[in-house]
Amino acid sequence: MSEGTMQRLAQREKRDQRDQRAKRLNRVLVCAAAAVPAMLIATGCSSDSGSDDAGAKNAGATASASASPSPTVQAAAYKSLPEPCAVLSKKTLGELVPEAAKSGKEGTSDDTATRANCSWSSLDNNGVKGSQFRWLNVALLRFESDTSRGTGEKQAQSYYDKQIQDAQAVSGAKNTKSEPVAGTGDAATAVSYDLKKKEGSFKQQTVVARVENVVVTLDYNGAGLAGEKSPSAQSLAKLAQKAAKEAVASVSSANGVGKASGSPSPTKSASKAGSEAGSEAPSASPSKSASKKS
Repeated sequence: MSEGTMQRLAQREKRDQRDQRAKRLNRVLVCAAAAVPAMLIATGCSSDSGSDDAGAKNAGATASASASPSPTVQAAAYKSLPEPCAVLSKKTLGELVPEAAKSGKEGTSDDTATRANCSWSSLDNNGVKGSQFRWLNVALLRFESDTSRGTGEKQAQSYYDKQIQDAQAVSGAKNTKSEPVAGTGDAATAVSYDLKKKEGSFKQQTVVARVENVVVTLDYNGAGLAGEKSPSAQSLAKLAQKAAKEAVASVSSANGVGKASGSPSPTKSASKAGSEAGSEAPSASPSKSASKKS
């Protein structure tokens, strides 16, 4: 075999090897190109599936949240208060404050449906024979139910308890006594004591009553001035408790419950609420007003 023939055979073999390598490379590239879309499709399906799962979970959480009930609390029974200077009849006022039955002074309030009070001052002046002084105040406070503070009745009970404690702790009070008052709302307590002032010796009566979500605080005191004999604590207590019963009945009547006869509300609470004050005291609280009496 000539040298030229051998060179041509060698060149052909090299070309054949290059062609085979090129063919193998093409096959690899084709397979790789075919594999890429499949991977993309698989990845896309996997991604979509994850999104669907996440969406389903979010939708389920939203549905669960919307299905959860919002916090609720029982609505307060009483929605309004009577006119404070009209809670007592003329006859009753004539017995407690005979010289001031028509001159009640209503206290200021930014919301008379929630808080109100009225006071009367009576001086029976007998000149050198002395005088009889009487002072009366009726304060009304109504509580609305609130999800954070509880029912109106529970708040009223807490305030009722606090008013009694305040009346029992008046500075300078002597001979302090407390007793329950029957037939006056859902709960009622009378606190009596003597209070010595420069004008004379005062006999104080405070009756605190609760009917549903309203608290009635009645302050009544009397004194004999300029040498006049002081009234008996028993007679003042009897009048104060009668007036408190009438005031409570007026609150119920203003809310369409019963007549102004002192009958308690038909929906009495069976249990005593915890002591948790939920609102400010009226503008003339018993403990403060007692120390200001003259």
